[in-house]
Amino acid sequence: MWPSDPDPEPDPESPGGARARAAAPGLRALLPARAFLCSTKGRLLLAESGLSFITFICYVVSSASAFLTVPLLEFLLALYFLFADAMQLNDKWQGLCWPMMDFLRCVTAALIYFVISITAVAKYSDGSYKAAGVFGFLATIVFAVDFYLIFNDVAKFLKQGDSADETTARRTEEDNSNSDSDSD
Repeated sequence: MWPSDPDPEPDPESPGGARARAAAPGLRALLPARAFLCSTKGRLLLAESGLSFITFICYVVSSASAFLTVPLLEFLLALYFLFADAMQLNDKWQGLCWPMMDFLRCVTAALIYFVISITAVAKYSDGSYKAAGVFGFLATIVFAVDFYLIFNDVAKFLKQGDSADETTARRTEEDNSNSDSDSD
């Protein structure tokens, strides 16, 4: 999917090769990994940030920019979560409940986008409002898919946790019953 690198790595023994190689990892560290961007979560976050930015631009060029704040905030939050997931901040900052924060972000974004999109399409006749409404509906769908996938992942995790707790409880009960029968 990604095009091959047109400029191969310079020869490290050449005079400028060592400097070019040392500079490349520093700049590449700021970009998300290709593997993450090709994953489902990476694509959803890219789509969320892109649609939020386009919706924001549509509201900026409209005659009355009453709904400007929502796409701007969602764009910034989607970028934050994109880089937080790409840089694996959820592993580094374990005090925060990342799945719950991402779930709440997606749910609120989907609901608010749906409401302002209906209002923009129904109330205003300006073409930029109509375009913002259409992109808002698309963003609603993308955010809804994202929170659906997050919900399924959390539900699977909780089911695995419940089965592990049940197994531990059964072993404890069996051990207690075995020790009681041994004492008789």
